[in-house]
Amino acid sequence: MLLYTPEADALRAVLRDALGWGSVEDTPGWLIFKLPPAELGVHPSEGSTKHEISLMCDDLEATMAELRGKGIAFRGGPTDERFGITTTMLLPGGVELLLYQPKHASPLDL
Repeated sequence: MLLYTPEADALRAVLRDALGWGSVEDTPGWLIFKLPPAELGVHPSEGSTKHEISLMCDDLEATMAELRGKGIAFRGGPTDERFGITTTMLLPGGVELLLYQPKHASPLDL
């Protein structure tokens, strides 16, 4: 996964400091982050292709409160969707990521 933003240093700091992701620095200033466990879903479309990046958590309200304390902003409050309770994190450089508490079964338990 690659994120492109004109505010790369600020976004790297948020991923490191607010989300607590460990990283290596192969080239000075270029952090490569260790991601949490991941899932991949494939959805049908009406002919177009796109991709989305979402982060999951066990307790959306608690996670939002913790991240707000670290300077993360959100668009609106939690929304109850079919697949989970969602919100959008607003990160430096205009990067937006969906954060959600899933309602679905997880393959991480396999």
